[in-house]
Amino acid sequence: MTRACSRLGFGACLVLAIMLAGPSSAQTVREGTYNVYGTNPDGSSYSGTATITLASETTCIIEWETGDTVSEGICMLFDDTFAASYILNDEIGLAVYRVKGDSVLEGAWTITGQDGAGTEMLSRR
Repeated sequence: MTRACSRLGFGACLVLAIMLAGPSSAQTVREGTYNVYGTNPDGSSYSGTATITLASETTCIIEWETGDTVSEGICMLFDDTFAASYILNDEIGLAVYRVKGDSVLEGAWTITGQDGAGTEMLSRR
């Protein structure tokens, strides 16, 4: 796992470690399309959609479409925390959200090698 962590980076290893810790007691994120509202690290805003496809009780695939940008990654639920690791323009990204019921996720995201973090809210359609 150490070699994989050095290749994938801290964010992806964090998601992997949470996944290996064990399953969540209850599924609170539903499969489907979510409206995305966010801010970039520079403060500019963006919007779009995210589609979550469940792969198990605790893991999923997520695809964001914001403007001309499309990115896809693996995601997981652990208690009331929802995390996703993704690739964007050949860089690894990490998003961590707090689950607010079964239809709203609020959190922050970052990309390897960039300073700062953005914020993001996903609201189920």
